[in-house]
Amino acid sequence: MPAENIRPTRLELLRTRRRIGVAKRGLNLLKLKRTALITEFFAISREALKLRGNLQERIARGYDSIRKAEMFEGAIRLENISMLLQDLRPVAVSTKNVMGVRTPRLDRHGFALTPADVLLDLPTSVQEAIHRFQGIYEVVLDIAEKENALRRLLKEIEKTKRRASAIENVLIPRLESTVRYIKFRFDEMERDSFSMLKTVKRKMEQEAESVAAA
Repeated sequence: MPAENIRPTRLELLRTRRRIGVAKRGLNLLKLKRTALITEFFAISREALKLRGNLQERIARGYDSIRKAEMFEGAIRLENISMLLQDLRPVAVSTKNVMGVRTPRLDRHGFALTPADVLLDLPTSVQEAIHRFQGIYEVVLDIAEKENALRRLLKEIEKTKRRASAIENVLIPRLESTVRYIKFRFDEMERDSFSMLKTVKRKMEQEAESVAAA
């Protein structure tokens, strides 16, 4: 607020000091939130990193299980079995709250077989391959969920950082400057008042001396 628009009154001084107190409390809360968000970000990041490393291992085991199934059952038999597998079911998406940030939650379904009892009639090597790739599918969903959460958390961290910076470096200094200006004007008015009182007193004394001399 420009200095000429500030009313140097005690009410304005009290109001500005209250705003400083509110701003400082808000700043502390934002800093706590940012710290909590960063902690959560790194925790999820570690989980995502672990899942990505585990995914490579799972994919390698999955393809190895397919090679074994093909070796035992033959390529034509595997192709016929694959026709019994339905497409992956649609992924149901809900939301969850991560440190105040709404992130998608993916529900896992995996593969489906038609009819349901077909799995019991499949060779062990084929069952193992299906089981491994179902696990891969679930890990991919986990990674997608966590990486989406990381992006949203990072966005919220930057937003919180900007808000805290604006309060700390712009709002609070401006309010403190207003307080200093009001106090300066108070001091100025007090000096003017004191000077005026001295002038009045001196005139009264001069008048008193004049009356006495007469």
